[in-house]
Amino acid sequence: MPPVYSIRKGLDIRLIGDAEKTVADLKSRLFAIKPTDFIGCFPKMLVKEGDKVKAGSPLFFDKYREEIYFTSPVSGKIADIHRGAKRKLLEVIIESDGKYESLDFGSADPAKTEREAITEKLLKSGLWPAIRQRPYSVVAAPKDEPKAIFVPAFDTSPLAPDYDLMVHGHGEEFQAGLDILAKLTKGKVYLNVHNDNTMSKVFLNARNVEINSFSGPHPSGNVSVHISRLSPINKGEIVWYVYPQDILAIGRLFLTGEHDTTRLVALTGSEAKRRQYFKTRAGASISNMVKDNVEKGELRYISGNVLTGDKINKNGFVGFYHSQVTVIPEGNYYELFGWALPGFGKFSISRTYPSFLNPDKKYRVDTNLHGGQRAYVMTGMFEKVFPFDIYPLQLIKAILVEDIDLMENLGIYEIDAEDFALCEVIDTSKTEIQEIVRNGLELMRKEMS
Repeated sequence: MPPVYSIRKGLDIRLIGDAEKTVADLKSRLFAIKPTDFIGCFPKMLVKEGDKVKAGSPLFFDKYREEIYFTSPVSGKIADIHRGAKRKLLEVIIESDGKYESLDFGSADPAKTEREAITEKLLKSGLWPAIRQRPYSVVAAPKDEPKAIFVPAFDTSPLAPDYDLMVHGHGEEFQAGLDILAKLTKGKVYLNVHNDNTMSKVFLNARNVEINSFSGPHPSGNVSVHISRLSPINKGEIVWYVYPQDILAIGRLFLTGEHDTTRLVALTGSEAKRRQYFKTRAGASISNMVKDNVEKGELRYISGNVLTGDKINKNGFVGFYHSQVTVIPEGNYYELFGWALPGFGKFSISRTYPSFLNPDKKYRVDTNLHGGQRAYVMTGMFEKVFPFDIYPLQLIKAILVEDIDLMENLGIYEIDAEDFALCEVIDTSKTEIQEIVRNGLELMRKEMS
């Protein structure tokens, strides 16, 4: 049995809207690759509207790292290139021809392929961006060698998708992907599973990795938590991390030579009627997923989970790193004397509301902040949900004043914005903590580069 790491600090937010473990084909016509999904990427276009592409055809590359290509997930034609303010590239939209034809990148035996050849194949196929580094959560630099690679095989965020289901029946591809990752580092590849609910033989029978088990509430599934327990990051060190469905795509590339980003996406949330998994490709439009399948009213569509996901519209696209779409009500309303009501149906971490008497209750939440932004108050609540040996409020304040030395001393290299999501939920000051932390990480990245 793998060693078990028990995470005691954290919080499980129980929501209505788990996806049933049934799978349907999502017949999406439109797909998109969004440069905004890739932190620190400055895209330079290689295609124009109307161009024909195949799966694996390059769409754009990073201006400052020209070897990193971002490629089409399907075959078809470029339907639209969506730009925002100051002509910032937001989306490259591909209209699928339904054939899913791929460029041939050539199959290769992972055991007989050297690191240089592996890196070249991943870069040309456009699968390299699936590999990210810590600190900063940017696309990994191909010439770097990480001290370890992490594979988080479970998710503890609200309504999280089941990674066991996603890899079920794909043991060969998953093992091939792990073998490839093992060639990219002289250190260990850590495959981290959940102690309570991991039943997948694909994970537990994996070879060429070190398997570790974690237990406890969210954020025990966050990769930062795993890194902090298994291979902490010191200044100047880097680790890489990759999620299971991306490992499947890497495995398929070497087994078949094709760029195949087939994946499952879970539709979750209280406002979705038929909550299930959809089989599609990376960057699929959610329009067919939610059409006639959501409740009436003003809704919030999220690519990802309610804590860290991105707001999209009902015709938007699933993010490159997301395996979940969540639909919840918008919170555009005011409560008269809301502070004085008993709040039996309100979620709260404190005992302000009587909901603490029923810890297993599931909630239908919306986006209402229930208050406005105010000054920070030392409550000691952040430390109850923050499972790192770090002072969270002090680090946030150091970021706000841009004190680089203090940010380093307080451990900014060890965390990412998603690790502060629970702090943001329980924050009485109603501040955008994740945005603050992201800005701090970007400041450090620019200063250190």
